[in-house]
Amino acid sequence: MKETIGSQKISEVYGENVFSLKTMRNYLSTKAYRALRATIKEGRSLDSEIADEVADAMKKWAVSKGATHFTHWFQPLTGTTAEKHDSFIVPLAEGGVVLKFSGKELIKGEPDASSFPSGGLRATFEARGYTAWDPTSPAFIKEGTKGSTLCIPTAFYSYHGEALDKKTPLLRSINALSKQITRLADLFDIPQKAKRAHVTLGVEQEYFLVDKRFYRKRPDLIQTGRTLFGRKPAKHQQMGDHYFGAIKGRVMAFMEDVDWALWKLGIPSKTRHNEVCPAQFEIAPIYEEQNLSIDHNMIVMEVLKQVASKHGFVCLLHEKPYAGVNGSGKHNNWSILGPDGKNWLSPGESPHDNAIFLTIICALIKAIDEHADLLRVSVASIGNDRRLGANEAPPAILSIFLGEQLTDVIKQIEKGGAKSSKKTSVIKIGKTALPPLPRDATDRNRTSPFAFTGNKFEFRAVGSSQNSARANIVFNVIVAEALDAICTELESKKADSGKFNARLQKVLRGVVKKHKRVLFNGDNYGGEWAKEAEKRRLPNLKTTPQALKVLKSKKNIALFEKHSVLSKSELISRHEIYSEQYKKVVDIEANAALTIVKTMIIPAAIDYAGVLARVLNDTRGHAISLKRTKMLLREVSAHTEKALILIEELEKYTDGNKTDKIITCMERLRESVDALEGLLPAGKWPLPTYAKMMYLG
Repeated sequence: MKETIGSQKISEVYGENVFSLKTMRNYLSTKAYRALRATIKEGRSLDSEIADEVADAMKKWAVSKGATHFTHWFQPLTGTTAEKHDSFIVPLAEGGVVLKFSGKELIKGEPDASSFPSGGLRATFEARGYTAWDPTSPAFIKEGTKGSTLCIPTAFYSYHGEALDKKTPLLRSINALSKQITRLADLFDIPQKAKRAHVTLGVEQEYFLVDKRFYRKRPDLIQTGRTLFGRKPAKHQQMGDHYFGAIKGRVMAFMEDVDWALWKLGIPSKTRHNEVCPAQFEIAPIYEEQNLSIDHNMIVMEVLKQVASKHGFVCLLHEKPYAGVNGSGKHNNWSILGPDGKNWLSPGESPHDNAIFLTIICALIKAIDEHADLLRVSVASIGNDRRLGANEAPPAILSIFLGEQLTDVIKQIEKGGAKSSKKTSVIKIGKTALPPLPRDATDRNRTSPFAFTGNKFEFRAVGSSQNSARANIVFNVIVAEALDAICTELESKKADSGKFNARLQKVLRGVVKKHKRVLFNGDNYGGEWAKEAEKRRLPNLKTTPQALKVLKSKKNIALFEKHSVLSKSELISRHEIYSEQYKKVVDIEANAALTIVKTMIIPAAIDYAGVLARVLNDTRGHAISLKRTKMLLREVSAHTEKALILIEELEKYTDGNKTDKIITCMERLRESVDALEGLLPAGKWPLPTYAKMMYLG
């Protein structure tokens, strides 16, 4: 890649702030380079003898980039990232300082763990926590105004070894899935380049931008990330003219800076476009190894916020920053790279003949059907509860879209064996100069939570603010479990008469017959599907509290322990943490709403009611009909009084710790406040409106 953009060569910019394998060659001895490369590429244990050399090389490279400090960058159970900076300086006995970075400092850090959520894994007075270097995710430079910081991706765990983060169980789940995939490869006699498989992931990130001037006047956005009040403008997304529309200059300048910042960090940002709702956008990368992709997505979210601020914007990553219009998700495109180096979710020209592909598809059907509850809880949050099931977000009911061609193949398997695949055709566009267009094997179903899109599955239920490790941990584990069952059955039938293909057909047929209820190619938004799903006895966990209960079930605890991904105590801790986070978010939103209504909305409404009352009083006795003015005063006064009553009710619920009633009361309070917004003069309304915030000049 040697193209020049302006005065910059992309080849020189891309990855310049990443301590990649390419960069390592210039700083490490051949022995150290090969050892570290084997760790990164093949998953071998790191040779501790090379740690000092690697650390010194990292330091030299980082200092050449202006770095003065290093940090172990990790992902605690807050859902965000964390870092504690230490400088490279070491004082000399004779005076002055030198810059040093040891292998010990590289491999292990010790941030204070006392204030991070642990769900009971450690007591408050047990402050010690450890970070452990993850060499499979490269170190990178975070640039500051007067210096830079070397960021080292790490896992985070307690003094007793329990996982306090998202990365540790993710790495465990990748190993669990790799084990079952290589086991399947042995059964199929597939040549293996390495006894290791990989999961690939592409994370599409949706987000909103709002002008910083308006953001600063919205206490709800500042404190909760979403608007607690606001009427939809007359025109919002209903015309569909923002989606894929021409990108406005100010937004384009922001996007260009985002791309350059990401490319410098070796993040393969590929796609950018307007989303459905005005002021909503999307960025998508090229697929990467799963662990790296998730690290990169966390960096993307941070870069979006930082660059937005430089352009006078604020980036909103909340799942539902505006009511009544599209929310934002994070579409996870998941696939398997087998130990033969091939994508096992690529069907080829004849899917019915691709036995390994069909086996993986059947494993996925089994996994989703048996563990839909776990997938639902993996995306559970109060923000996502408000998004799922409407405006281009899938419902809480988990189902699989396979498309016409694959569905036909699966039906053939159920009947005894797949013998043909529906052929793709050409799209004819009439007598024009346009060339014939090959038709894909399947259409795209934007309403399905889990859709096959040609050579991968797209899981659309992850919320835009969430760390997608949560969902991918679950997905890796449940697919590993399904493959384990399939492999075990195939292995047990080896002594039976008949060839392997016959045994395989029998196993896959059994899977389809038992788990086909989870397949659905129609409109997931329709009410008919909800009724049909109920008939099929598919779970529909609509709220986070309902979903979180499944983390404590014996079945799910046994599943995670079986594959050595999360222990019982680690899993229960996550139930406690996510339950507490849910409650805290509700409390924060309720208290923010109370403050806004009492100090901003009610005074504005009373002031306007006073204006109307004075008009009526001043015109008393005049031959003027003010019937409708009186009606307006009554309406303003009625909504104001109702809001005051609901304030009292909401205060009682917040004092009584009644989360469900708080949510219901806030929805009713919003109705009154939004009604007042439609009645008060624009000059008297104290909050920037949707109409202002959604349209970026």
